[in-house]
Amino acid sequence: MRVERIGLATLYCGDCREIAPTLERPAAVISDPPYGIGFAAQPTKWQRRAGKAPEMWDDAPDAFVEELPQAADVVALWGGNYYALPPSRGWLVWRKPDAPPSMASFEMCWTNRNQNAREVVQSISATNAERVGHPTQKPVAVMRFTIDAVSVLPGGVILDPYMGSGSTGVAAVQMRHPFVGIEIEPRYFDTACRRIEEAQRQFDLFRDAEAVA
Repeated sequence: MRVERIGLATLYCGDCREIAPTLERPAAVISDPPYGIGFAAQPTKWQRRAGKAPEMWDDAPDAFVEELPQAADVVALWGGNYYALPPSRGWLVWRKPDAPPSMASFEMCWTNRNQNAREVVQSISATNAERVGHPTQKPVAVMRFTIDAVSVLPGGVILDPYMGSGSTGVAAVQMRHPFVGIEIEPRYFDTACRRIEEAQRQFDLFRDAEAVA
């Protein structure tokens, strides 16, 4: 197991089913786990053009996801509609106004919050500059919306056991939350480290500027 500490973030490269139970209870679990729909094995046009090979890690849902509602007081799981999770009235929706026919026009996030459902409208094309090669990468703006929508307490630790390329971690650092991320695939772990390190660097520059002002 590899561990990297980057400012507010502690990142583990390994299997979340083994690592997560050993960690202190976080304030929130916010994640975009594998849906089990095989999307990664069917690269989109931009991925094919970039020479990305099909991947098989989301061919089946991970039963560990169904244990996560007990892992924290605040839980938000994108793709929760693909899992046998308790009923919720606090669903979140990401609507994609420019989604091509090959993609869903919206995605759903299960939460354990007893609150009104909420929606974020976020263009896919507007976030193309963020793409780092992960086939199911979430925009940082969507993950910032998620953290805000479920009312994570200021300074509360956020755990993402399926970190992927690190969008949740970038959002957490930008919003000044300590972050713990776990990713089993080394190349995505490296990408997440790079993105979170850059977010932390920008946070440090902003903090230093505030101190001088």
